[in-house]
Amino acid sequence: MLTMNTTMQCKTNKLIMFFKDKTHWNLARIRFLVAFITALYKVKTVNFLKLAEGLGGHSQIESNLRKIQRFFAGYFIDGNMVAKLIFSLLPCQAPYRLCLDRTNWKFGKTDINILTLGVCYEGVAIPILWSMLAKRGNSNQKERTDLINRYIELFGIHTIESILADREFIGDKWIGNLAELNIRFYFRIKENMLVYVPKRGVRKAFQLFNYLPLFGCAHPNRIVQVGTQWVYLSGAKVPNKTGYIEFVIIATPCFDPCALTVYKDRWQIETAFRSLKSSGFNIEDTHLIDLERISKMLYLLCIAFIWAYRTGIYRHQNIKPIIIKKHGRKAYSFFKYGLVFIAHALLCGIMRDLEIAIKILSCT
Repeated sequence: MLTMNTTMQCKTNKLIMFFKDKTHWNLARIRFLVAFITALYKVKTVNFLKLAEGLGGHSQIESNLRKIQRFFAGYFIDGNMVAKLIFSLLPCQAPYRLCLDRTNWKFGKTDINILTLGVCYEGVAIPILWSMLAKRGNSNQKERTDLINRYIELFGIHTIESILADREFIGDKWIGNLAELNIRFYFRIKENMLVYVPKRGVRKAFQLFNYLPLFGCAHPNRIVQVGTQWVYLSGAKVPNKTGYIEFVIIATPCFDPCALTVYKDRWQIETAFRSLKSSGFNIEDTHLIDLERISKMLYLLCIAFIWAYRTGIYRHQNIKPIIIKKHGRKAYSFFKYGLVFIAHALLCGIMRDLEIAIKILSCT
């Protein structure tokens, strides 16, 4: 009869074979990847000491800690290869609605600022590519363009349905490049931004929608000029979290009466950031300050993220549907539902559930 440890090793070997087929890494690095991800599910933090505990028994903690430190200090990870791996694991088919946003935090005096591109699907934007910004604040137009161009080089422009972004992601050259590539965008603009309206002159953007009642919206079929670019604007008049009345104004390259509805998907990347932070892997627990090492960490986290997400979808559809609470929202996101399932299987040695999770990962 197989022991628990032997059975677990068999499952681990299946994961190793999967990643061997998907990556160019040597066997030692793949074994570390599998050990790191499974430890991450157990401890749900990127704190190195906690991960070292998750990798093995008490007598191995110091050795495990050194392995983790050596990996992040010395091993090169091909970001494009990881992006292709994540892309192959996406639970939906192209073309994709992409979302662009930043996540940032501060460790000591170091600002950690990550420009991220994600694929929107069922409540979350799955991170696919990112750039580490060696500065505080917003990205510039070149950094955004470079990230989109990198995506196009890897996966093709035909895989893009549209791009969503918040108010900080505007700029003439950036928008002009997307227009030249015929990429549809849904960008929120600042309500006090100056807009040229043919035959009416220059107005502040909110003045075009000031007539709306509270919670009212409009999609004028009228082209206007923002900066040097001609766009269509859709607007809504709503209260913000503090009750202050504000205008949500969305710029698109062509008339779209569904622009405000499409733009709502932008919040999905916020869900992804929460999953990588407080609701999942607690990336802010890292004491890393070197941007290249943090990027390595993010590569591993995003592999773990997509596995949990796919598992959550499968569990919801085939094992037990996620409970709907009284307010109408799901009790768990797909990511959280899969994370709990895999973590429980690993911590409790439930081989049947672990086998299911591995099959889900392998069925690409």
